[in-house]
Amino acid sequence: MSRPSFNSEDSTIAAPVAKQHPYQFERYGQIIHDNYAWLKDPHYPTVDNPEILDYLKAENAFFEQQMAPHAPLTKSLFAEMKARLQEDEQAVPWQDGDYLYWWSFRPGGQYRAWYRQLRDQEGNDQLLIDEAAEAEGHEYFRMGTLAISPDGNLAAWSCDTNGAERFTLKIRDLESGQDIETITEVMNGRVVWSADSKALLYTEVNENWRSYRALRHIIGQDIATDREIYREQDDGFRISLSRSQDRQWVFLETGNHQTSEVYLIPADDIDATPDIVSPRKTGRLYSMDSGQDKFWILTNDEHVNFRLASASFEDPGNWQTEIAGSDQLYLTGLHAFSRHLLLSARKAGLDQIILRNTDGKLEFIAFPEASYSVGLDHNPSYDPVCYRLRYESMVTPPTIYDYDPDSRQLHTLKIQEVPSGYDADAYTSERLMLPARDGVLVPTTVVYRKDFKKDGQGKLLLYGYGAYGISIAPYFSTSRLSLLDRGFAYAIAHIRGGDDLGYQWYLDGKLEKRWNSFHDFTDVAKGLIAHKFTVAGNIAIHGGSAGGELMGVVSNTDPELWGTVVAEVPFVDVLNTMLDESLPLTPGEWPEWGNPITDEKAFSLILSYSPYDNVKAQAYPPMLITGGLNDPRVTYWEPAKWTARLRATKSDDNELLCKINMGAGHGGKSGRYARLEETAEAYSFILTHIKPSS
Repeated sequence: MSRPSFNSEDSTIAAPVAKQHPYQFERYGQIIHDNYAWLKDPHYPTVDNPEILDYLKAENAFFEQQMAPHAPLTKSLFAEMKARLQEDEQAVPWQDGDYLYWWSFRPGGQYRAWYRQLRDQEGNDQLLIDEAAEAEGHEYFRMGTLAISPDGNLAAWSCDTNGAERFTLKIRDLESGQDIETITEVMNGRVVWSADSKALLYTEVNENWRSYRALRHIIGQDIATDREIYREQDDGFRISLSRSQDRQWVFLETGNHQTSEVYLIPADDIDATPDIVSPRKTGRLYSMDSGQDKFWILTNDEHVNFRLASASFEDPGNWQTEIAGSDQLYLTGLHAFSRHLLLSARKAGLDQIILRNTDGKLEFIAFPEASYSVGLDHNPSYDPVCYRLRYESMVTPPTIYDYDPDSRQLHTLKIQEVPSGYDADAYTSERLMLPARDGVLVPTTVVYRKDFKKDGQGKLLLYGYGAYGISIAPYFSTSRLSLLDRGFAYAIAHIRGGDDLGYQWYLDGKLEKRWNSFHDFTDVAKGLIAHKFTVAGNIAIHGGSAGGELMGVVSNTDPELWGTVVAEVPFVDVLNTMLDESLPLTPGEWPEWGNPITDEKAFSLILSYSPYDNVKAQAYPPMLITGGLNDPRVTYWEPAKWTARLRATKSDDNELLCKINMGAGHGGKSGRYARLEETAEAYSFILTHIKPSS
C-alpha cells in the first residue's frame, strides 16, 4: 500500500506494505526479480512521484509511532549525550601567516562560528563565517571549504543546504563581511588561491554528481569567463585540488580507488597548462607534496605498502627512492615542512607519526597508550616551531598536542572536556587478535567499564565497516558512554577491506575477496563469544554506508547471532546499483566491487552477497534502517527497497523500522545536537531490544 493503514480497534498505524510491481531482467542467463524497482524515481535526483513519497512518509510515520513508547529513554539518552558536550567548545587557534584562526560554538548552538585575529592584537576578534546565521531558514546546513586568500582580504567558502553534496561557492570580502560573488552551485571539494590572490581554482560536479572538471575564476570577472583548465574523460575518475605545503604548487589529482594521476600548476601562474607528473597506470597510486626544494612522492608502484620517493622540480616524473616499501611499515600520508617530512604511517595496525630529518634519519613520536589513534591537526605553516597533532583512544578524549622536534616533547594544548563528568579510570580497553575461518587473525578493539563481567552473558555492540581501504581507528566517543554505563561492551572489528593492517589488508577484502570482510565480522563476533564477552542474541551490530552493506550481508547469513541491527544509509542494493552506470558513483565503484555489466564472474559474486537480492524467508533480528532522500552516495531507494522486501519475506514478527530523512543526505541531520538526536534514537532502539544488564 502507498499510504499508512490503520487498525480499526486502536487506530494505530500498521506496518506499511509496499506494493509489488512485477519487474524482472535477464543477465548472463539468470533471471533477476525486482518487484520494488518502482521505488527508484525516474526523475532522480528530483523525487516527486506521489506513490513513492507516500510510501516513504508511511514508513516514517510507522517509525515515529513505534518509537513513541520509548521517547522517555530516547530523551534521557539525548540529555546524557548533550550534557557531555562542552556548550562553548573552542578550537585551539592555529597560526597562518599574520593571523591566528579558530572556530567556536556558542552555548546551545548547533553550528560553529569561524574567527581570526592578528597575532599581536589579542582580543580583537574578527568573525569570518557564522554558520548558524547561514543555516537560518534551511532544514539542513553543512559548511564545505573555507580558504583565505594569501593577502588575507578574501575568503572562498562553500555550503550545502540540502545534503545532496552540491556546494555553493561564494567569495566573501573580509573587511565588509559581505559575500561579493557566487561562483557556482555545483562545487565539491577544495579551492586553491593563486599566489597573488587575484584568482582561484575550483572543481565542479556534473549532473551525475561526478567531480569532472577544474576551472579558473578571476575575482571580479563574470563567471561566464571562467576558464576550464582540466576535464576528466573517464567517468570512473574524480578530480580534486590541493596546495603544496611550501605553497609553490597546486596539485590537480584525478583517480579512482586503484589508480591516480597528478598534474602540476605553479601557484604564481594558475593559468598555466597543467603539467602531468606521471601518466596513469592501472593499479598504481601516488600522491605528492613539495618542500625542501624538491617533490616528495608516496607510491605503491614497487611495494603494496608504498615507498617514499623524491624528484626534482625539473623532472618530477623521475622518482628516487628515499624509504623503500616494507611489510612492517605502511606509509599513509606525507607533509613536507622546511625542517622535516612528517609521515603518517601504520605499524602492526597502530598509527605512527614519523619525522624524517633533512639528513634522512627517522624519528618515531612516542605516545602514552598501547592502542590509540593519532594524526596531524592544523599545520598550515611551512616553517613551524612545533607540529600540531590530534590524539585519542577508546578511553582518552581527543587531545591536541604540539610536538616540539627539538626537545622531542609533546605539549598538551587541549583535552576535550566532558562537562557532566568522565572518569577514564572507570573504563578499560583491550586489543584482541581473533581468528577468522581461514586462520587470519583479525584485530578487534574492545572498550568496557572495569566492572563489566566476562561471564559469557554480557551485552555487546559490534561495529564494522571494511571497505575502500578505510581504517576504523580506536576513537573516543562521548555518546558511547551511554551504552558502556548501561553494562554494554563496545567493539570495533578491524576487518579486511579496510587498511588497518596495511594496504594488502584492504586488497584482501575487495573484488573477488569481498566475502573475507563479511566472514571476518561474524568470526570476530564468535571470537568475542569465545572470550566470554557475550552470547549469541546479545550482540547489537551497527554499520553505515558500505558498513550498512556489511550489516545486510551478515543479517542474511547469520541472523541468529544478532540481537538487533542498526544499518544507516546502507549500500544494500549492490547488484542493481553496479549495473546502472548512470548513477553518481557507479563507474568509479567498479574497481572496488567489480563491473557486473562486462564481467560475468563479478555479476555472480555481487549477486551472491548483495543484501537486497539475498533476503530469505527466515527469522531476522529487530532492525532499524535509515536513509536520506537527498543522498547522492547511497540513494534513498536502497534502504527503502530493502525494508520493503524484508517486511514481505521474513518469517518473524520482530520489529523492522525504516526512517528516511526527507531533508538530508548521506550524513543524516546537520547540527551537532540534531546528530545526537539520531544517535539517541539508534541507541534507544538497541536498548529496547537488548535489555541492559541490571
